[in-house]
Amino acid sequence: MPLLKGTSHINDRGVLTIGGVAADRLAERFGTPLFVYDEALIRERVRTFHRVLQAEGVDYDVAYACKAFCIRAMVELAQEEGLSLDVVSGGELYTAFISGFPPERIHFHGNNKSVEELELALQAGVGTIIVDNFVELERLAALIREGTCSRQGQPVNVLLRMTPGVHADTHAYISTGQEDSKFGFDLGSGQVAEAIRRVQEIPELRLTGLHMHIGSQIFSAAGYLAAVERLLGALPSLPQFSFDVLNLGGGFGIAHTEAEDAPPIETLLLDIVRGVKARFADAGYALPALWFEPGRSIVGEAGWTLYRVGSIKDLPGVRRYVAVDGGMSDNIRPALYGARYTALLANRAREAATETVTVAGKLCESGDVLIEAADLPPVRPGDLIAVPATGAYAFAMSSNYNRLPRPAVVFVRNGKARLVVRRETYADVVRFDRSLSADDEGSEDEASDDVGAFLKGEWG
Repeated sequence: MPLLKGTSHINDRGVLTIGGVAADRLAERFGTPLFVYDEALIRERVRTFHRVLQAEGVDYDVAYACKAFCIRAMVELAQEEGLSLDVVSGGELYTAFISGFPPERIHFHGNNKSVEELELALQAGVGTIIVDNFVELERLAALIREGTCSRQGQPVNVLLRMTPGVHADTHAYISTGQEDSKFGFDLGSGQVAEAIRRVQEIPELRLTGLHMHIGSQIFSAAGYLAAVERLLGALPSLPQFSFDVLNLGGGFGIAHTEAEDAPPIETLLLDIVRGVKARFADAGYALPALWFEPGRSIVGEAGWTLYRVGSIKDLPGVRRYVAVDGGMSDNIRPALYGARYTALLANRAREAATETVTVAGKLCESGDVLIEAADLPPVRPGDLIAVPATGAYAFAMSSNYNRLPRPAVVFVRNGKARLVVRRETYADVVRFDRSLSADDEGSEDEASDDVGAFLKGEWG
């Protein structure tokens, strides 16, 4: 049985059950496609990070990486579980603010933060800004000096994002620690040293440490430790600074299929922490606080997508296509970089898998294939197909391609299902369209009203 994690199991009727709620009941109540999250498993994953880091006796912080899955309910859960928050855009900041998340526990990332986004972060009192490049550094300093975002004399805490020159063992699209990357200051060419010097010349900024993120879907501590070794080797040549924080980013891999041999979170985390402690000790440096930014490893395996089977097409001697009512509009990862998934027949999960089918979406692209080869019982129109491990970067990257409404999202726990994102309607899809016969030319002013209200102190 593929990837039954957390509270998911097969009930006496042979139906997939998540959080004590049967998949067929969820589909009947909320429709399909449907994202279903095992809330208990999310909380257990978070508590694993706390448990391991506390047992290791290190000063630490864990910031949930919103880019993996950012909705109000998830932000509220993160706050309840004692996490900080890693955001990368004004939209994620906005979501955090309206969810009541403490701004001092927010870390603001991004390689191209706009003036408006930085103003929003400064006005709100975001706790740490991870500076990505020299342009941003100058932009941030100018905003503070202009007095448009008063911090009442308090300097802004910043980390410098560095690329250590480590090539993570993962897909090129999700590898970020190599020299040729759009992210961060390059360590090997002297950019990190220059960035440290520039920050130290700006009294309105307080440099608290360095940040590195080598990529995603990583199954071994080797890349993290190689990056730390590069940093420790370069420290003597860097200007002296208050090295209070080393943010090691995220990237902890999960299994999307039975073939992916992902280590348990606690194993990988222990290997990293103990390896970092040993290397700092060997180099004669005090260990800074260790910060982490997990996203996928917290929500990925907790998420399922339920689809309803529509048409079936047989090509004798070639393949059988089973088309579902979603596709690349709700999970772009297979088409974008060849991500692999598995599936089960949620309404007849105990039946023997006797055929191999290709699970295709309904979008107008030949590349709209969710699973190239899924071993399933004989599939019929109307069946429910469940795809596990879709909790990260599926809903977050969903679109309205072909003008399809985005799916609903439910959290399930202890036999109860809570709707946390309602399904879009066709009216939602066209709500920003304007007619050619409109009297005026239109304006973008209304799009910025929410941010403008916040900056004027009228919101939050």
